[in-house]
Parts: sequence; structure tokens; C-alpha cells
Amino acid sequence: MAEETTFTLTQAQLHFAIDFHGKTWEMLEKKNRTAEEDDRMLDYAHASLAHWRTAGAEVRHQRGEWLVARVYSVLGEGNLALRHAHRCYDLLEGNKSEMEDFDIAFACEAVARAHAVNGDKAGAKKYIEMAKNAGEAIKGKEDRDIFFAEFNGGNWNGMK
Repeated sequence: MAEETTFTLTQAQLHFAIDFHGKTWEMLEKKNRTAEEDDRMLDYAHASLAHWRTAGAEVRHQRGEWLVARVYSVLGEGNLALRHAHRCYDLLEGNKSEMEDFDIAFACEAVARAHAVNGDKAGAKKYIEMAKNAGEAIKGKEDRDIFFAEFNGGNWNGMK
């Protein structure tokens, strides 16, 4: 007989936030997604964000907004990407003590990608430079390498 596990509400929220985050990344990395898979990827990203927000801590909310912004950028939905990227970036203000150095770099990268999707060359260039500088300031080599792997990948719509 299977052993029953009990979770607090916060533990359950964190479990689902992490699970949906992982499922979103699986879809992001999938080549040749169908329209249905794109919809599912977006559902997963929003579900992850909802659970991160419910579980508390602005840093979780900020990272959830980043993921939603990334998905919208990948899907070519510039206005929605920009909306969530700015939410991600705005959450840095007043919460920097909770944030890691890579959160700053990724927030700038999200805004840069959203501007790129929208065809805003000036906005994209400004935030690309900010993201690059913030990325170079990441203290941990592994975190810095992860950031630059993301930063140097994906579609920049000719802006980078």
C-alpha cells in the first residue's frame, strides 16, 4: 500500500510552481511545437506564475513573470511579452535584497527580448546592453554561464 504524504498549502503551491516551470521549459526546448503545444506551454507558464505568486516571496513572483515573458516572446506576442517583462523588471525595485544578481540580468534580458519582438530597436539595444552588463556582474561562474547561454540563444529578431 502506498504511503500517504501530507503537504502544507505552501508546499503544494511550490510543488506545482516547480512542476509547471519544468513543463514550460520542456515545451520551450521542443523543436517544431504544434499550435496545441504552444497553447499548453503558455498554460504551463501561467500556471507556474500563479503558484509562484501564491507561494509568496517577490523573487518567486519576479521569476514567474520572467518565464511568462519568455514564452510570449518565443510565441511572437510582443505586447504581452513586454507587459510581463516590465512586471518582472519592476519587481526588482524595492525587492533587491531578495533578488540574486542573475535575477537582475534576466529581467533586463526579458525586456530586451520583448522590445525585439515588438521591433523596437532602441528599446532592445538599451536593454541588451543592460542585460550584458548585469550578466557580466554575476558573481557565480555557473550562474553567469547559464545566463549567457540563454542570453546568446534564441531569436532576437535581428536586434542582436
